[in-house]
Amino acid sequence: MNKYEQIAQDIYNDIANGKYEPGSQLALEKEMCAQYGVSRITVKRAVDELVKQGLVVKRRGSGTFVKGVQEEDVENVGTCGQFGGFSNTHRGRRVSTDVKKFEIVHPSAEAAEKLKISTDDFVYDIVRVRYLEGMPENVEYTQMPIEVIPGIKQEVLRNSIYNYIEGTLKLQIQSAHRVISADMPTEAEKKYLQIDGVLPVLQVAQVAFLSDGRPFEYSRSRHRADTSVFRAVSIK
Repeated sequence: MNKYEQIAQDIYNDIANGKYEPGSQLALEKEMCAQYGVSRITVKRAVDELVKQGLVVKRRGSGTFVKGVQEEDVENVGTCGQFGGFSNTHRGRRVSTDVKKFEIVHPSAEAAEKLKISTDDFVYDIVRVRYLEGMPENVEYTQMPIEVIPGIKQEVLRNSIYNYIEGTLKLQIQSAHRVISADMPTEAEKKYLQIDGVLPVLQVAQVAFLSDGRPFEYSRSRHRADTSVFRAVSIK
């Protein structure tokens, strides 16, 4: 994690923990420079990151102020900016994974187009059921190009792929393009998600990118509609 990201995370934690209340002013940039021992450019990048996440607003000539975001939105808004996958989003809670499929295949034409590779290339084809506090939360269907993300094994899949990418491979995850839609579950998904009767699922289709612009993941996560909430903060 870069220094500006560490500073942004510290301030994010202070907002989430109530140290900064809605409408309160953050420390001045020069004060943060002295506190963290960094340049003004680094502090500015950290604050700009929080602006992008919709948590603070800059007022010319006055400073930077915390926006009036509800507590539960503060806890979830990070998933709308920089993101860290299912495990990191629910850090501090009991997360577990059941790997249903792990193969190496040629990608479909759709996946190849999303990942900017050829159908002659190879991808990991992964299906996982993710559990939160022992209850099934979603089914993930993921394809990743082997050339971009080498060395994935079962142990990685049972934990966090994103932590492996950034911690072991030392690659930086930058952004994701997402489309959220509603659908009805398949029979297999009903079993995986313990759905009885009629209940739709919320699908998040995602293409994720590294900091160098390479797409590294094409995925569809299918969530129980009665337990999943997606929040976003729009900024001008």
